[in-house]
Amino acid sequence: MILSIHQPAYLPWLGYFDRIARSDKFVYLDNVQFERNSFINRNRIKTSNGPTWLTIPVRLEDHFNKTIADIEIDAQQDWKRKHLRSIEQNYRRAPDFTKKFDRLAAIYDADVPRLSDFCFSHLLFWLRELEIATPIVRASALPVVGNKSELILNLCRHLGAATYLSGSLGRDYLCVEEFSAAGVQVCFHEYVHPQYPQMHGSFTPAMGIVDYWMNCSEPTMFKAKTP
Repeated sequence: MILSIHQPAYLPWLGYFDRIARSDKFVYLDNVQFERNSFINRNRIKTSNGPTWLTIPVRLEDHFNKTIADIEIDAQQDWKRKHLRSIEQNYRRAPDFTKKFDRLAAIYDADVPRLSDFCFSHLLFWLRELEIATPIVRASALPVVGNKSELILNLCRHLGAATYLSGSLGRDYLCVEEFSAAGVQVCFHEYVHPQYPQMHGSFTPAMGIVDYWMNCSEPTMFKAKTP
């Protein structure tokens, strides 16, 4: 069984979904510390003036002592309307815009107080839209503890993974020898970003998933993936 693991992310980039599509199971790593200025609560979309950030405001009181699952969205800010308006303004000429935008706007209606829950519901939406059927498990729902490499290995052991498909940055902290000793093979996901039809000038890679989804009528990129 091939397992991949990643923290929650808002409007994740294509590489995030490619790794999920190449896995037999994916762990949504929401039981680790929240990182400020990361992709957990923000991502970029393409505009006529270049990439721009869409950021979910969060309450950071005592966040060093909280996991991602505990982080609350700042409901006092009118960010949902602003994000949807920005998406509408910059993708209104995309194929199937009206039909897609209505589906997207609907998932912003839910009153979800915690960031992790909000991003999880969005992840399920994107997996359906991209036709990725990989089962998802929330780390916060599992009786698994540890830090960094130890946590990842413990998750692999608990879920019976034979192969761990790591992001390329895993080389910086994974103790590969310990994985090998435990009978878990580590493979590193070296994602080569494809080009696709994109509005607003020359192609810019690594945008949030909404850019690919809006610009391409059929979600064929993730079908029949293998490591």
